[in-house]
Amino acid sequence: MKTRRKGQLLAAVLVALGAAPTATPVAAAAPVAPAVQEDTRPRFEPRLLSRILKANTYAQNRPGFAGIVVRDRQTGAVWRNSHSGTLIWACSTPKLAMVVDLLLRNDSGAISLTQEDRDLMHRMLNSSDNDAATTLWYRYGGEAEFAARFPSYGMTDMRFTDQHPHHWGWILTTTNDLDRLINHVLEELPAKHRDYIVNEMRAVDANQQWGVWGAGAAASPGNKNGWADDNDDGSWLMNTVGFVGPAERYTVAIMDNTQVVENGFAIGMETTTETSRIMFEGYFR
Repeated sequence: MKTRRKGQLLAAVLVALGAAPTATPVAAAAPVAPAVQEDTRPRFEPRLLSRILKANTYAQNRPGFAGIVVRDRQTGAVWRNSHSGTLIWACSTPKLAMVVDLLLRNDSGAISLTQEDRDLMHRMLNSSDNDAATTLWYRYGGEAEFAARFPSYGMTDMRFTDQHPHHWGWILTTTNDLDRLINHVLEELPAKHRDYIVNEMRAVDANQQWGVWGAGAAASPGNKNGWADDNDDGSWLMNTVGFVGPAERYTVAIMDNTQVVENGFAIGMETTTETSRIMFEGYFR
């Protein structure tokens, strides 16, 4: 009791003199490790990713350059190379967007497609018929009608230039645009239109059996291709967009610019076809 009272008296004296008692030291808290955020982005199956990287290395070692985008519609995984956002002349690939637009405008009652129109649409998709595309382009409003809605189908990078007439054959676009376009077809269109376009793309004429077609018969490929001599300088633009696999699981878009090289048409065709073959031939066994 005496000891406790002495301690209390000592504390009172210290307070009176303005000297606070010394606090008992407290151990410092251990530093908190920063939270590690898990990367939950969808990824390609390793075997397929290895094939994609091998295909890109092949394309990088070809004349000119190529933009490549591959998408897994089941998992949402997307792979793009460094040229996927490069603007390149679209050539005939906008014919696919034209068919989308005509079908949707017909649904809305804005136009009424005739049997002749539908035959022209088939020719655009089947053999990439230029006369058919030009007829439909001007018959149904040209740039003011078609181009105004193309961004709604994924072609948000597209543009015209004053260097060429503003029609379907002279649109600058990107591989990313073509990726978004084909996925709009597969994901957003009414089933009857989607099935129509898929069937057309799977049954293209011999002049379109290259590019994505190189994935091989077991991949059930379908594609819309476009090609053009770039300003008569010897270079060629060889573009391909389509799908492969069960239920069109994977989409592929490739835009190849051979730049100035002899026999650029054949070289560009080989580049796009072999790139697709490396990625998918034998993959679906």
